[in-house]
Amino acid sequence: MSSPKITFIGAGSTVFVKNILGDVFHKPALKQARVALMDIDETRLQESHFVIDKLMKSVGANGTIECYTNQKEALRDANFVVVAFQIGGYEPCTVTDFEICKKYGLEQTIADTLGVGGIMRALRTVPHLWKICEDMTEVCPNATMLNYVNPMAMNCWAMFEKYPHIKQVGLCHSVQGTAEELARDLDLDYHDLRYVCAGINHMAFYLSIEKKLADGSYTSIYPDLQAAFANGTAPKPRMDNNLRCNNLIRYEMLKKLGYFVTESSEHFSEYTPYFIKPNRPDLIERYKVPLDEYPKRCVEQIAKWKSDLEEFKQADRICVPESREYASNIINSIWTGDPSVIYGNVKNDYLIENLPSDCCVEVACLVDANGIRPTKVGKIPSHLAALMQTNINVQRLTTEALIEENRDRIYHAALLDPHTAAALGLEEIYALVDELLVAHKDWLPEWING
Repeated sequence: MSSPKITFIGAGSTVFVKNILGDVFHKPALKQARVALMDIDETRLQESHFVIDKLMKSVGANGTIECYTNQKEALRDANFVVVAFQIGGYEPCTVTDFEICKKYGLEQTIADTLGVGGIMRALRTVPHLWKICEDMTEVCPNATMLNYVNPMAMNCWAMFEKYPHIKQVGLCHSVQGTAEELARDLDLDYHDLRYVCAGINHMAFYLSIEKKLADGSYTSIYPDLQAAFANGTAPKPRMDNNLRCNNLIRYEMLKKLGYFVTESSEHFSEYTPYFIKPNRPDLIERYKVPLDEYPKRCVEQIAKWKSDLEEFKQADRICVPESREYASNIINSIWTGDPSVIYGNVKNDYLIENLPSDCCVEVACLVDANGIRPTKVGKIPSHLAALMQTNINVQRLTTEALIEENRDRIYHAALLDPHTAAALGLEEIYALVDELLVAHKDWLPEWING
């Protein structure tokens, strides 16, 4: 069997590329993959080339690596396109999103999915994703895009709308990652769990989550999770050892909603109006909300990468254990026909009947030589659908702003955001958006600022 060509757009994200290709090279059928690394930062690109070259030699992979600063050439004849970049980077754009919002009294934790921070990130990002779709249409029209770029739902929705012929799926690790955390909270083997999960990215819920019993039957773990939270044995400290973050909010929502949400508490705190409010330090303390968490992580990750790079330079081998990311399973299944099941972000098309048909949903997908085939869920509990709709409103209006080049829709998206509306008044929201659009002018499409 011939080897696939895998193109990475944003390959300067060396740690991410290392983990994905580490997974790829664990698959026997992919050890000869042709890898094209593309980034606009030549220094980071060369760092990635060095690390991946040593990784390939360490695991006995004998494919090829080529580096590009020209996107179209990197994409030419690709079979798979992995996208992972951040337009504007941590500095200046992420810092700008946090500092200006804070000036208006709007506190954030992550600001990459929803809210004013998520809206601004979508405005910066979608035009570049569209350019990738345009280039793919010309030089690799049959390739499958594996998109890891946030804000996931807005990005995917905008690509579905403008380039419906592009085969794409949005990928996140929150579904499988949270299942691992819940198994750990109950001292269970993750592999003894089975679950059905559905919703939107970062706000999907386990409609059922069960553990395997000794006789081979299954029973729900929801009563066990409720009991563990009540008696204080759950949540346990996070697997990533981030002491600033915990799962209190998600367990509180389990008590209120009856279902567990997939994305972390720090993320979820800014998708709803309940946890971060002006002049309510009691809520921040009670739920241990880690304000300004994402900028802190960026600083730590940059420092860690510098340390890791020095270690890689000194090491004889680079060995990467298999991660929980889905990319290698998708590539392997499409290339070999060996089936797998993943959770992906796809166009709804009535997969979840009580969510809008044109929105982006996260559901189980079957993957084989026929590609990625989402599974139908039917109706989800109405209170969960209603909560998701508050986020879908923002996603829709931001997508319309981009598709229609309608500046008013940017303000409308901010007005409808649950957290923003809970914290700021009407005129404050308009003034905040005005200031952010000016601050980000060099990173935004020309039609926004004229």
